[in-house]
Amino acid sequence: MRIAVDAMGGDHAPRVNVDGAVAAFREFGISSLLVGRAEQLAALLADTGHRGPEIEIVPAADVVTMADPATAAIRKKRDSSIRVAADCVRDGRAEGLVSAGHTGAAMVSAKMVIGTIEGVDRPALAAILPNLRGHCLLLDVGANPDAKTQHFKEFAVMGSIYAQLVFGKPSPSIGLMSIGEEDTKGSDRTKEAFRVLKETGLNFIGNVEGRDVFNGKVDVIVTDGFTGNVILKVSESLSEMVEQLLRDEIKRTLKASVGFLLSRTAFRRFKTRLDYSEYGGAPMLGVRGCVIICHGRSSAKAIKNAIRFAAEFSRQRLAEKIQSSIADLHTREALAVQSQH
Repeated sequence: MRIAVDAMGGDHAPRVNVDGAVAAFREFGISSLLVGRAEQLAALLADTGHRGPEIEIVPAADVVTMADPATAAIRKKRDSSIRVAADCVRDGRAEGLVSAGHTGAAMVSAKMVIGTIEGVDRPALAAILPNLRGHCLLLDVGANPDAKTQHFKEFAVMGSIYAQLVFGKPSPSIGLMSIGEEDTKGSDRTKEAFRVLKETGLNFIGNVEGRDVFNGKVDVIVTDGFTGNVILKVSESLSEMVEQLLRDEIKRTLKASVGFLLSRTAFRRFKTRLDYSEYGGAPMLGVRGCVIICHGRSSAKAIKNAIRFAAEFSRQRLAEKIQSSIADLHTREALAVQSQH
């Protein structure tokens, strides 16, 4: 099991990517391919004290920056770290890819180099968010800002399969993000998506609203990449604000400080539930392999957990299970059309 890491991607690259890869091997025994500028990576790897073939450096001279278009890895920077990492997955050198770099470039590289599952037009990014009853899966969170009606159906099927595996629920509930619970609410696209999702045979409970992301009403929420990304970024900002406000209040008085000392375990658990680095990153569902997209400001801990996540994704053969479910859905749809004639 080897995971290719886009070592030059992210706000704190390449240091955190090297440290994360070393930590993933030391804690979980997972090997990595560090893809990027070889001399720089070799020096950083030597600093960690790691010796051995478990972490291999794969040279890539270029870097796709945030100023580059998403297609740069395909057209102009074919020797970039994200493109070469995708090549490693396509060629079988690695079972998965982890990147904290340019999300658009990762999306294009995954789709054009690794390829999508048959029957999936648009891969989707799926994020796990904490709620009052455990967790909620939200997709898409950034890969498809202009998702069309048929893409919502693909998202729902992929999200259902993924939620079964990560949440352990045989029939996870699925909701469609809208501005009201009634099927008459929302845009024309949302209303059409509602009709299509009702016919999938999944456990579709109807429209959900923004409040349902955190109240535990639903296991999977389907939306377009624009709305999903806004929800995700607001959630991250809100959790950071709550944590900072708690810290400020604890420092304000002696009584609050004493209360904190008595409740440290609870506060630590609270912080862990809100910490995105615990999950590592968001999987790109619908790709022929495993691609995990991390936050741009990921820490070494986040990279480590993303590598662990990628290895588990590959071990459970999630891509193949999603492909099987998509094929089953298309077969049922074809039979339904035939029966109507």
